[in-house]
Order: sequence, then structure tokens, then C-alpha cells
Amino acid sequence: MSDFTPEEIAAVYRAIHERRDMRHFLPDPVEPALLRRLLLAAHDAPSVGFSQPWRFMRITDPVLRDLIYALVGDEIGRTAEALGERKDEFLKLKVEGIRECGELLAAVLVDGRENQVFGRRTLPEMDLASVACAIQNLWLAARAEGLGMGWVSLFDPSQLAELLEIPAGGKPVALLCLGHVEAFYPRPLLETAQWQSRLGLDGLVFENRWGNK
Repeated sequence: MSDFTPEEIAAVYRAIHERRDMRHFLPDPVEPALLRRLLLAAHDAPSVGFSQPWRFMRITDPVLRDLIYALVGDEIGRTAEALGERKDEFLKLKVEGIRECGELLAAVLVDGRENQVFGRRTLPEMDLASVACAIQNLWLAARAEGLGMGWVSLFDPSQLAELLEIPAGGKPVALLCLGHVEAFYPRPLLETAQWQSRLGLDGLVFENRWGNK
């Protein structure tokens, strides 16, 4: 039996269902105590072999933020070209909020991960999965606190690593735009823009053998 109250259970599911990848932000700053709570929630995430391979970097230098914005802009252009016939459709989408958000964070895989064997010997990518868990914790906590967050992956990791002076072997995996919002999207933005529809769960759950629903 759960030791959560029905109201607490409902709140967890609400945060999950109403979490959105936000691209529109208000300029208001994020209160330091609130930011720390969110980062503590991220740090409470599970990790392979309890390795805690995440590092979070606050981007507070406006010049650095502009350089990151330009770096993302370059990748947006390259992605548009790679999309071929969907290029113009893609370019109409708002895919980042780097200049508008109150806080810009970089989520980074720490260097020296090759020394972590527990849980990674056959699945070395589990360190990346661990960072993703930390990001999801941060995202859900932000939604519960009434803050929006957007995950930006449109950048060259080596160029961003150079900008942020990340040690060799470390790797930035996400830029996280965090901040106050006027309202949360009623549906995922890419779904509203008819970029792609959510897949039905029944087609994604198999039993015993691949494809056996």
C-alpha cells in the first residue's frame, strides 16, 4: 500500500502529464532558493553504479549566453538543411528560448567515466541515461513549482565543451532553458504544430517476444 496520500499521488501524475518542453519565457529571474531546490531534485536522481555522472553549469555571463545562442543558431541551420523537404516547416518552429529564459543551464557528462564499470561494462551509455534521469527530475520539479523548462540539443558538443572549458572526456548533453512562463502549453508544442503525433501506448508494449502485443 502506498504511503502517499491520494492527493500526493495525483500531484505526481499531474506533474508528469502537464510537463512541457517550453520555448517561451518571461524575463523574471529564478529565485536562488528555488533554483537550489530544483538542482537538489536533479541530484536525487538514480544513477548507474551510484556514479552520479552529472554536472550542471549555470550560464550567467551574458556574452557567453550570446555565444551559445549563436552556436545553437548554426546547428538550427544545419538541421534545417538535413530535413530536406521539411526545412521550411522546421524553421517556422520555435525550438529554443536561450535568450529569454531566466536561467540557462548546461547538463554535462563528467570526464573519467571509463573508470565506472558497475552497470556500464556492456551498456556504457547508461551514464547518459543517468543524466537524463537527473534532467527529468529537474523538469518535473520545475513544473510542480510553476516554472517552465526546455531541453535544447541543437549544438555541436565539442564546440560547446570548448566554450564552457569542460575537461577532456567530459561532454555537454543538454542546454536547459529554465524560467517563469506566462502559461504552459495545453499540449506538446510539436504536437500542436502538427510536427508529429504522440504514439499510442498499446503499440509500444510487447509481451515476451518483440512485436507480440
